[in-house]
Amino acid sequence: MTTEPDSLGDIPLGRRVVLRYRLPSGYTHTMTDVIGELVSLDPPTVRAADGQTVSVAADQVVALKALGPRPIRTKEIRSLEAAAANGWPGLEHAWVDGWLVRAGNGSTRRANSALPLGNSSTEPATIAPEVLDRIVDWYAARGLPAELALPDRLAPIPSGWTGHSETVVVLAIDIANFVLPQGPSMVRVHPQPDAAWLRMHRFRGEDPAAQTDSAPIPDTGVITAVHEGELGFAALGLPQPIAIGRGALTTGSDGLRWVGLSCVAVGAQHRRRGLGSLVCAELIRWGHDRGATHAYLQVSADNGGALALYRDLGFVEHHSYRYAVVDESAS
Repeated sequence: MTTEPDSLGDIPLGRRVVLRYRLPSGYTHTMTDVIGELVSLDPPTVRAADGQTVSVAADQVVALKALGPRPIRTKEIRSLEAAAANGWPGLEHAWVDGWLVRAGNGSTRRANSALPLGNSSTEPATIAPEVLDRIVDWYAARGLPAELALPDRLAPIPSGWTGHSETVVVLAIDIANFVLPQGPSMVRVHPQPDAAWLRMHRFRGEDPAAQTDSAPIPDTGVITAVHEGELGFAALGLPQPIAIGRGALTTGSDGLRWVGLSCVAVGAQHRRRGLGSLVCAELIRWGHDRGATHAYLQVSADNGGALALYRDLGFVEHHSYRYAVVDESAS
């Protein structure tokens, strides 16, 4: 549906739109269009795919129409996955024919799975049986099962492997479309987590005394690892935090600077008060202050509460991925 100029505010910033506007006299045609992200309403401004922005006086706007999300290119998935891998790299990593293999003492799937980033922006990782055998051997030498992390379009589930039912959604946001917090912050961001931060992360904000099973002690080495980047550990509240989060500032293979959000947790008695959103916003500001232009996070597709929180902040789906393991029944 076409939106008249007096109702431009009905379309939120960050949406992909087509803007039709009048041209000054002297042109061979009276109107033209631009397609891209809506980045401002005062004046109406659209950023096109080539990065150029077009600003138009409101009285020159003929129509503004919201479009569906911009298609994500395969190279953009690969680039974001490279940034995310650097932000949670495990304790050891190596390359096996375009696969980034990672190990982190078995702590978290992300730090203990092989990722098909490819040998270049145009050469995908191979799924030849002999390459997969080398991946299996690499993990076996470290006492770990082989597991593949398979983002959309980067690699299919290989023959002889089976995929987990769980899907992980990768959400992203252009920080130019995000309203950054202003003024002093109540959230502290430090380069290392303290004991209180680690304790809250371990129990995910729940009361430790109420746990029937003791939560596993998180591997501090995995949490504090980053490859060619910088970490920030956010905490709200003193002396004990009531909300925490982790930010990882890294660079994608296309040069984009990303801040990745993870380990967000809010104390059980303090939930539904916007504290998780506050921690996320401050970590985005922390990353932006250090050169990040985009932010991302990874959420299980069945975690409806977290997905709603992040979508309310303006995050949109970028791509998804699944894990796969060797199908023992096929051997």
